[in-house]
Amino acid sequence: MDGTEGSAGQPGPAERSHRSSVSSVGARVADVLVYLADDTVVPLAVENLPSLSAHELHRAVREVLQLPDIGLDVFALWLVSPLLDEPFLQFRRNVFFPKRRELQIHDEEVLRLLYEEAKGNVLAARYPCDVEDCEALGALVCRVQLGPYQPGQPAACVLREKLDSFLPAHLCKRGQGLFAALRGRGARAGPGEQGLLNAYRQVQETSSDNGCEATLGTHYRAYLLKCHELPFYGCAFFHGEVDKPAPGFLHRGGRKPVSVAISLEGVHVIDSREKHVLLGLRFQELSWDHTSPEEEEPILWLEFDGESEGTPVNKLLKIYSKQAELMSSLIEYCIELSQAAEPAGPQDSATGPPLDPSSSPAPVQRPRLRRQGSVVCSRIQHLSTIDYVEDGKGIRRVKPKRTTSFFSRQLSLGQGSYTVVQTGDNLEQG
Repeated sequence: MDGTEGSAGQPGPAERSHRSSVSSVGARVADVLVYLADDTVVPLAVENLPSLSAHELHRAVREVLQLPDIGLDVFALWLVSPLLDEPFLQFRRNVFFPKRRELQIHDEEVLRLLYEEAKGNVLAARYPCDVEDCEALGALVCRVQLGPYQPGQPAACVLREKLDSFLPAHLCKRGQGLFAALRGRGARAGPGEQGLLNAYRQVQETSSDNGCEATLGTHYRAYLLKCHELPFYGCAFFHGEVDKPAPGFLHRGGRKPVSVAISLEGVHVIDSREKHVLLGLRFQELSWDHTSPEEEEPILWLEFDGESEGTPVNKLLKIYSKQAELMSSLIEYCIELSQAAEPAGPQDSATGPPLDPSSSPAPVQRPRLRRQGSVVCSRIQHLSTIDYVEDGKGIRRVKPKRTTSFFSRQLSLGQGSYTVVQTGDNLEQG
């Protein structure tokens, strides 16, 4: 098997909508196209494809990209099928690669690939971010694509023309009508543009390590470090739906589309339309299971602590998804990895092997932001959950207290683990 060297080209619109990773070019040789996170293509000429292992294909991609050995751990091959069409192969970040090890990477090409993937997730709003964070991240993209900020140059005009290259689409909305059409190049920047421009001015041009001029690798690392503040960075994403809270007694709430993000640290349920987190749970804070009843939709069940009118309750969330079993298996595997790994320090929630004493220490990670109303904070009030109790005969909905866990599948690590509250004598059932 040989990796075919050559420049990776951008696929056209037709190719993106009808991707195929394999095409036969002879009796024994097949062309395999492996896509990177930025939609560039790595073409490979592969012999005896049916007998080829994923490890061999992964090695061929690394050879074409000239990646160091760390690339074996950082990246994985993914089979991606957005609309259940013919799947295609994608080379992207391994969901099981710990964040703290990512900060020890110095190879610029590895950092660039991670940066491109993270940037794509931010611009597509797959990673919900507050406006301030979007501007800070967009400023680093400006620095990478446009070079250092130069006072006196018409940077605002350039940013305005390519605004969707730096900020998510929902922050790039411009006014409509005659006023917008008459808005010239000399017009003042809008709020998103002005915030981006201010952040662009503040991008540091010297390395904090040695005071030398910053390289592109320095800005890639800065972008990734900022993304590490997002609790769902590096997650695997799945499509699903949840019930909306009913607007009244006589009305049904319907459903809303969500993304379920699963990582080594926990599970996040993200509103696909509103671009904010509905629920975020560490594995110590939940119990889970999945069901696939005949002639009904598969369901992933998440159980977690909550409250109703100030009183503790058991909350049960139903996530409808054809990928429910896959999500359940990934949760179980992530928990197994976290239990097998050496316990991390109090300031390090990621898992992974201990640091090499001879290696340089990783940069100190800034604490996650907790702004009031931040898009990364849970909005449980926007979810329709079930409160219940087991009374020995069956499961009944209750309000407001709770009693026992419905599921046995959960992570138990001593203090901080998911526990139950015993019901009182005056339990109100409904």
